[in-house]
Amino acid sequence: MTSLWVGERVRLRGIEPDDWGAFMRFAEDEERSGDLPNPPRSAESFRVWAKEQASAKPGDDCFRLAVESVDDGELVGAVGSNRADPRAGWFEYGITIGADHRRKGYAAEAAVLLLRFMFAERRYHKCEARIFAHNEASLALHRRLGFAEEGRLRDHVFLAGRHRDLVVMGILADEFVQRHPISEL
Repeated sequence: MTSLWVGERVRLRGIEPDDWGAFMRFAEDEERSGDLPNPPRSAESFRVWAKEQASAKPGDDCFRLAVESVDDGELVGAVGSNRADPRAGWFEYGITIGADHRRKGYAAEAAVLLLRFMFAERRYHKCEARIFAHNEASLALHRRLGFAEEGRLRDHVFLAGRHRDLVVMGILADEFVQRHPISEL
């Protein structure tokens, strides 16, 4: 059996303390793209965060993983479950890929690996993703993965000096399995 955390292009792994620099670059990429304008953070804050992530004990179904290129071992992004309701059977996930590594299939494969784990191993019924309406690339990715637009929260976020819509997309476990069979492991 192959690892459920390794695909053709990416490997999902825990975050290591030395990953702080890559996460700082990912934050800068997101700020430049207009997705997450936050006050500047120090390198030390990223070091502390990465060290905390590396030593965190697994507990619930909310976690973040590093996305690493299989070819060269370079950290190319992160994926994780942000919120989860095991009783109702849904979880929310998010993904980010560094600007230099986009449009190479890393995001799609990392998402499939995470969703396969959450649906097959954790037995969740539904996954949601919240995407800024101006992020056409992410919307297109999620449509290709099989997500359907479930709603639009009008003027829900304030970015770059104006209110913008937030799109809620979802995929059910059986819809996912039809497109991405679990038996591929």
